[in-house]
Amino acid sequence: VESLTLPKFTRKYEKYRGGGMPGAVDVDLGLDDSALDTEFSIGGTELLLFKQMGKATVDGIQLRFTGSIQRDDTGEVQAVELVVRGRHKEVDSG
Repeated sequence: VESLTLPKFTRKYEKYRGGGMPGAVDVDLGLDDSALDTEFSIGGTELLLFKQMGKATVDGIQLRFTGSIQRDDTGEVQAVELVVRGRHKEVDSG
């Protein structure tokens, strides 16, 4: 994997103003529609990605990404693991 864009967790709110309320309040509706989107790019063409596009279930594919992050101030390195389940929305081979 050449690059990985982690999900940006954002909440979805809807304004609510009940009778007698002087102003509206935000009602929390959970995560935003695109809050769990993850993007990655690889070098070359991977035929398995095209085969996985045919999966019918919403959790048909499990991907595991591993790597590490390093602190700028201390140089400490920490292992990071990301496991995602779902389907591919787009495979761009070009």
